[in-house]
Amino acid sequence: MENDILFNHHQPEEFEKLSLQIFHKQYAEIPVYRSFVDALNISVRHVNQLNDIPFMPIEFFKDYKVLAEKDNAELVFKSSGTTGMQRSQHFVKSAKVYEESFIKGFEYFYGPISDYIFLALLPSYLENGDSSLVYMADHLIKLSKHQDSGFYLNDYSKIIEKLNQLKTSNKKVMLLGVSYALLDLVEMQNFNFPDLTIMETGGMKGRRKEMVREELHELIGKGFGVSKIHSEYGMTELLSQAYSKGDGIFNCPPWMKIMIRDVNDPLSLLEDGKSGAINIIDLANINSVSFLATKDLGKITGPNEFQILGRFDNSDVRGCNLLIA
Repeated sequence: MENDILFNHHQPEEFEKLSLQIFHKQYAEIPVYRSFVDALNISVRHVNQLNDIPFMPIEFFKDYKVLAEKDNAELVFKSSGTTGMQRSQHFVKSAKVYEESFIKGFEYFYGPISDYIFLALLPSYLENGDSSLVYMADHLIKLSKHQDSGFYLNDYSKIIEKLNQLKTSNKKVMLLGVSYALLDLVEMQNFNFPDLTIMETGGMKGRRKEMVREELHELIGKGFGVSKIHSEYGMTELLSQAYSKGDGIFNCPPWMKIMIRDVNDPLSLLEDGKSGAINIIDLANINSVSFLATKDLGKITGPNEFQILGRFDNSDVRGCNLLIA
């Protein structure tokens, strides 16, 4: 299947047709997904519409290699985690598919990458290694082709100096940061940088007490002098990201879709506006599994728009692991 078909701006009928094609491909090629579907006693001949497709629990990425037996992985991403914690692994057949997904996804919401200077404050992800987020940030930094774009591990004095210097830049400046590091930064110095875009990409990682989103974003917003805090919703098991430009409302790119399932009946889907557990269709996962049941709780708030309300456990989710139901 051609990549440009995956990343088209799909109408609902086209999205459903493509999803069904991918379902049948993945059922045939991915052993763990086929075993999961068979265990549910679902006949693939009866999977004829979007609501019929079974969503595989995301935890399978911890225990199984979710990849066709004939395929080799160009990349292997691992979830972040504390020592001794079992980490999810995503075996990615094509680096090009992932790169196309995050480049087109970012530009769909934010415009040309070359318009931005990217400052990445992602110490915990850099320390863990094998992070899909670090891979994405590294490519955004390189594609910006700006000498001021770069990573900052724990050198807060350097990033403070850089932020103060860039206040007068004629380019847009985006700071991608894990939550605890952003709080550390504003505790060292208050900024007045209303044109700065802050992209919060994760939670406390055990470094600080967890906080509700509203409290966290208020503290960060005041510290930087910005009115809205942006967030990224992504995870190791996905090759696409949803973005929030404030107020905790996320939007999906056209090749990604959120569906809500009943927490007491995992095979039943709920209508828009009802709260439940989040299922994700990510067409960019063409070579693994595109239909995933997460541990997140949420609701659909509009066309291709959703809100995170909390989650079942402490699984690693970028941008949302600070949320409390």
